Amino acid sequence: MAGSKEIRTKIKSVENTRKITKAMEMVAASKMRKAQDRMRASRPYAEKIRNVAAHLSFANPEYKHPYLIKRDVVKNVGLIVVSSDKGLCGGLNTNMLRLSVNQMKNWETEGKAIAVSAIGNKGFSFMNRVGADVKSHITGLGDVPHLETLIGTIKVMLDAYESGEIDQLFISYTKFINTMKQEPVIEQLLPLSGEKLGSPTGHWDYIYEPEAKPVVDQLMMRYVESLVYNAVAENMASEQSSRMVAMKSASDNAKQVIGDLKLVYNKARQAAITKEISEIVGGAAAVA
Repeated sequence: MAGSKEIRTKIKSVENTRKITKAMEMVAASKMRKAQDRMRASRPYAEKIRNVAAHLSFANPEYKHPYLIKRDVVKNVGLIVVSSDKGLCGGLNTNMLRLSVNQMKNWETEGKAIAVSAIGNKGFSFMNRVGADVKSHITGLGDVPHLETLIGTIKVMLDAYESGEIDQLFISYTKFINTMKQEPVIEQLLPLSGEKLGSPTGHWDYIYEPEAKPVVDQLMMRYVESLVYNAVAENMASEQSSRMVAMKSASDNAKQVIGDLKLVYNKARQAAITKEISEIVGGAAAVA
């Protein structure tokens, strides 16, 4: 059995760790509420522009945007991976990256080449370790996502799609369900498909002013940008929720460990006192 001093040192160490995890839990809870507010604020815009894009994909405009044209043969696939910059958030990044890698293996089995764009340090580091073809990346997003910092990274993949270097573009991220549940998903960004967006109840054509091309070009760009921004906002809300739950679990485990160590310490202390009493009694008996 370890000595009393060694046990006291362990108890002090675990208590210090619990203070850190408790503070991180409180910080994550505060950031989680703000991240959830941003995520919920971005959802209505994303849903509305998704509906407009769905109607447009079923319309018959005089100008057909490249994002709406489905390629006959798919040989190259692009994947935007959205992850967190920091760890200590449970299995958030692990689950999403596992889903992405499994999908990449399926594409490789089908003979498709894969290009990757990474948003977040964890995904960027992981894709480099597995030897993926990383075309662009951005790290250090902070706690608030800004579209102007994301545009450069996703523009590389959009330009590759327009030039024919990739035939399909997907995005993988962690979707926020509730505080206790976050779900990793992979969604197709390009080409835009009305069936995937949700077929509208009624189909109609549009009248464009001044002409179709600039209007549709701007709409398609705003659509992709809003989807990527919403994915990053969802991932950040999931990250803070997962971190809060992980830190609460760590704090609870530390409390249990402290209780177990104190029990061991008391047993060791009682054993030492009993030994001293036995020695005193034995010495007194010998003298007598």
